[in-house]
Amino acid sequence: MAGGGGNMEGGEPEFQIAPMIDVLLVLLIFFMSITSAQVLEIDKDIHLPVAADAKKKDNKNAMNEAALNVRWMPNEQRALFKLNSNELPEEEIVSRLSTLKETNPTYRVIIRADKDTPAVQVQKAMTIIGQAGIDDISFSALNQE
Repeated sequence: MAGGGGNMEGGEPEFQIAPMIDVLLVLLIFFMSITSAQVLEIDKDIHLPVAADAKKKDNKNAMNEAALNVRWMPNEQRALFKLNSNELPEEEIVSRLSTLKETNPTYRVIIRADKDTPAVQVQKAMTIIGQAGIDDISFSALNQE
């Protein structure tokens, strides 16, 4: 009987390590590409507030969400809004989020506001998201400094 690899005299097939390494390398490349895409969306200039009861986000909906970064510019006394990594005017953010909501009804937005941002600017971010028709909003915070 023709069989695939290994010594069949003892009755036990030999473990093939080469295909296992191939599979692991493919998985490694896959996870590296996903991780790098998520990291690009984070604005490193934002210092998140600390919330002692903050819970770690589950990544099961990572493809169905956007990050609205709100960076406070103290010298100019204004907030800078970025959808993922793109600085856009408010109307353009509403337009893009509306399009995403139409294609995926379960789309959600995470607000990443700087800890020095006034509450009225966070409320403005929530209004922008609401104008796009998205009702699933989360806030990003740290559970320790």
